[in-house]
Parts: sequence; C-alpha cells; structure tokens
Amino acid sequence: MAQYFADMTFDPQDPADGPETEELKREQARRETEERARLARAEEPAESRQHARRSEKAAYLKEKLAERERSEREADREG
Repeated sequence: MAQYFADMTFDPQDPADGPETEELKREQARRETEERARLARAEEPAESRQHARRSEKAAYLKEKLAERERSEREADREG
C-alpha cells in the first residue's frame, strides 16, 4: 500500500524522479524472457495468448526505452 502512494508522487516528466532508462530496459527484457518461458509452459490456448501478448508488450516497451535512451544521449551531446 505504501508503494501505491509513493507512485502517486512520481513525475514522469522529471528524469531525476524514478528509475534510469537502462534499469527500465533491463526490467522489460527480464519480463519478456519470463513471459516467453511461461508461454512455452502454457497448457491452455487462452493462457498462451495471454503470455504471448505480455511478451510482445515487454518487447515493445523495451524498444521504446531504447529509443528514449538514444534521444537522451543525443540531448546530452547537444546540450
């Protein structure tokens, strides 16, 4: 419950407020791997679809974080 309230004060526009992009990328890679493993073990079609979708979402977020990381590097070089 405490984490719920702590998250409410998170400002996504403030880069100093929250985890670093690299850390977020690692977390999404871990989730993608985990969901792919669950997909391989799934016995029901609905369960398979659920794990496939979660894996796809983690891969998508990992790519978006990579784009963010590139953008941050370019901003650092320019500014």
